Amino acid sequence: MSAIETVTISAEETGGRLDRVLAARIPALSRSRLKALIIDGQVMIAARTVRDPAAQVNSGDTVTVNLPAPVDAKPQGEAIPLNVVYEDEAIIVIDKPKGLVVHPAAGHAAGTLVNALIAHCGASLSGIGGVKRPGIVHRLDKDTTGLMIVAKTDKAHRALSKQFADKSHGPIKRGYLALVWGVPGRPKGTIDAPLGRHPHARDKQAVRPDGRTATTHWQLLEKFAGADGKPVASLLACTLETGRTHQIRVHLAHIGHPILGDETYGTGFKTKISRLGPKAAAALGDLGRQALHAYLLAIEHPETTDALEFQSELPGDLRRLRDALHAESREAGPDRRK
Repeated sequence: MSAIETVTISAEETGGRLDRVLAARIPALSRSRLKALIIDGQVMIAARTVRDPAAQVNSGDTVTVNLPAPVDAKPQGEAIPLNVVYEDEAIIVIDKPKGLVVHPAAGHAAGTLVNALIAHCGASLSGIGGVKRPGIVHRLDKDTTGLMIVAKTDKAHRALSKQFADKSHGPIKRGYLALVWGVPGRPKGTIDAPLGRHPHARDKQAVRPDGRTATTHWQLLEKFAGADGKPVASLLACTLETGRTHQIRVHLAHIGHPILGDETYGTGFKTKISRLGPKAAAALGDLGRQALHAYLLAIEHPETTDALEFQSELPGDLRRLRDALHAESREAGPDRRK
């Protein structure tokens, strides 16, 4: 069902751009959405259709905005089970399993998180840019598990996008647990290394001087010994300041500690599997993905401004790998794990 918004221009708004004034007066709609409505002939001033987003408004003008009902998203909803951690009228937080692609794309036209959310949320999707679709503000790789937040309204989408773009806005925090090869020589550190597309492989990212700024903070939580009693792997907690594609995976490989099971950025460490005991080697062989989990997500609610924090435990496959590494470290003996 379509709706109508009516705005009367104040003296202070005289001379302002139509799209800018409407965006300030109708917070539920983004400026880009209002611009599209104006161009589409859905906005009138004093019963006269105006198609120029830059048109100036005058004191006393009555502006009418026709809001067509959101159209159905092109991706179809699919009844894919979701682990919903939190949901209200504005947002939904899910704990993503491994193997679930976020967006439909070539090779993954269906069976994605977007398909699942369209089916799950149904009529509660009020329309992002005039389309009934979930507002994706950050992503997890297909085989990275853990917490993701998705907007259900245009207003929530804009507010969350601002939080993810501006780390100084609100309490946003994204924390990951990573099982990596080797043990860092200090308890914590920061990786400041710009990232860009790999020069020879378009599906990979790489540290490059002309890349985009990228910062990852890490802390050593646990270290594990191999079958020879020498340090072989560790558990790190990573916190993002930026959210570049494959950021943690590339950064950790860059400092010599690629993530266990990472077939893209850790191929040079495959021979280290021989240093693991049989239990850990078997658990890693069964993993079939990078050992990375988004365990912490803190945001400011896009409408109530309440501080929200969510945590997720390690999924079963990573827990089995961690337990196996622990068990074999204990078997190695404390004197051999120093």
